[in-house]
Amino acid sequence: MLFQWVAKSTEVFALSDGSMMEEEMSMRRLWLMLCLGWLSFAAHAADLNIDLGHGVQTYHTSQLLDRHDARQIDIPADVSYKKPMRYRAVPLLALLDGLGPDDHLQFIASDGFTAEIPASLLLDRRGSQAWLAIEPANQPWPALAAGKPSAGPFYVVWTRPEAAHVGQEQWPYELATIRKLADVSARFPAMRPNSALPADSPARRGFAVFQRTCMACHKLNGGGDSQKGPDLNIPHNPTEYIRADLLRAFVRDPKSLRWWPAAQMPGFSRDQLSDADLNDLLAYLKHMAGRKAVP
Repeated sequence: MLFQWVAKSTEVFALSDGSMMEEEMSMRRLWLMLCLGWLSFAAHAADLNIDLGHGVQTYHTSQLLDRHDARQIDIPADVSYKKPMRYRAVPLLALLDGLGPDDHLQFIASDGFTAEIPASLLLDRRGSQAWLAIEPANQPWPALAAGKPSAGPFYVVWTRPEAAHVGQEQWPYELATIRKLADVSARFPAMRPNSALPADSPARRGFAVFQRTCMACHKLNGGGDSQKGPDLNIPHNPTEYIRADLLRAFVRDPKSLRWWPAAQMPGFSRDQLSDADLNDLLAYLKHMAGRKAVP
């Protein structure tokens, strides 16, 4: 409708005599700027779909920004922007009515990234709180890096993340969908370690680390929903072709082993992944190298 009006307006000017040419060009430029501004506004407004098993609820950018519980929050150490950030946000739990401690949520980004977050973390009472940050259509957030988009339109951020040991992969951005699913072990049985292992074995603990740290980008034995990174067991497990010390260094800083301009894997500092958790993760990967299951 807007573009048809612009076209008709310029046709009127085109039928006028030559003295109108300069005014016509000015009007064309003005309407082009208005159209581009409208397109920019529309591009940043978005919908978030939430499916908790009783029908999909869709929230629009403006609807979320206008909620009575929306407020300004400060994030002193934003995981994605690597600096302090300020957002208008809604408490995430306010959008997840009826969520129980045994439930499991999957957060799906527009670029294929998926984050698996147990409801118990969101319901944790130790001081961490999850928020849904909303990118205003008329005030877009900065780009994450040169040539990349912002973290919007929706981004899960945390206040006091250290209280509940929230990992960096549990800050999903470019969010499009939140849905309740069965937990990872039930959905992808080929990812489970041997059931004969003791409950407190390193490989079992490492499976939990894998879920919160690696599944956002990687599959294992074909299990997982992310489309960003390679399978970590099929055809080969990294413990089979990378020396243990180099693999450990790679997880800490991928560029220490290999680098290319399009590389996307982040490093995990000791604050983000303790030495004990890294040991357990590698124990899980090594264990699963002997449990390949071709999908």
